[in-house]
Amino acid sequence: MRWRDGRRSENVEETRGSPARTGLKLVLCAVVAMAAAWFLGVDPRILLGLADAPVEPGAPVGPAAVPTTAPRAEIGDFISVVLADTEDTWTQIFAEEGETYIPPRLRYFEGSTRSGCAAKAAESGPFYCAADRRVYIDLNFYRELADRFHVPGDFAQAYVIAHEVGHHVQNLMGIEVKLRRAQAGKNAMMRNALQLRLELQADCFAGIWAHNAERNRHILDPQTLPQALSAAASVGADMIQRLAQDEIVPDSFTHGTAAQRQRWFESGFKRGLVKDCETYSARKL
Repeated sequence: MRWRDGRRSENVEETRGSPARTGLKLVLCAVVAMAAAWFLGVDPRILLGLADAPVEPGAPVGPAAVPTTAPRAEIGDFISVVLADTEDTWTQIFAEEGETYIPPRLRYFEGSTRSGCAAKAAESGPFYCAADRRVYIDLNFYRELADRFHVPGDFAQAYVIAHEVGHHVQNLMGIEVKLRRAQAGKNAMMRNALQLRLELQADCFAGIWAHNAERNRHILDPQTLPQALSAAASVGADMIQRLAQDEIVPDSFTHGTAAQRQRWFESGFKRGLVKDCETYSARKL
């Protein structure tokens, strides 16, 4: 996937854990730095990274000078480009209908974070919160894609972002509100069936993004589509259950089987049309 020359979005946030834990770590670091500075006789600002240490003339600059956050900066840069590309896609589609697209913010993190949706947690994987209009990406899930589901590659990660942005599009279109109303008072099986159609439409919307990204910006390479389809298949509900247990329980599916997720992604990818993503009236998912 050719992404490095793409536009960067300004709607990306990074968190490294809960604010309370981060604050406690900063306090502890400050205390340790003050004690060490007193013992060593050095400026405590140097130990806290707030000032540069004096360098002897001719002293070599070794590997320690390389920022330890380089991998994080790389993934943050990638996420920013993909989000910007979804913004360009949906801004154009909304404009064609005389509407204005309001992009979501995206927060990426590792382990845990706070969101405006109390029911959402990092353990549920990537998610979209309609209450605060944010997409949440746990970087640990990307490792799961590669290590557990054996789906490496940039486009597999981009597909995850595009799917969650698809939920934001559903929110802007009023689709999610209608679905929540339809779920009210239904039993678990019926709620799951409706949720399934919402998720498959988000897969289709991800396909629309891929279609436009290739047509307008030529970011794909020959391996891109197979990567996306592999990602869709690997996180199919049947595949996840097969990894976790022996028995497959279709009635518990809310994200679709591998075949369903592939089918709807391809439906959006073929023509890039929203009308091809009508999962709610479809007889066959």
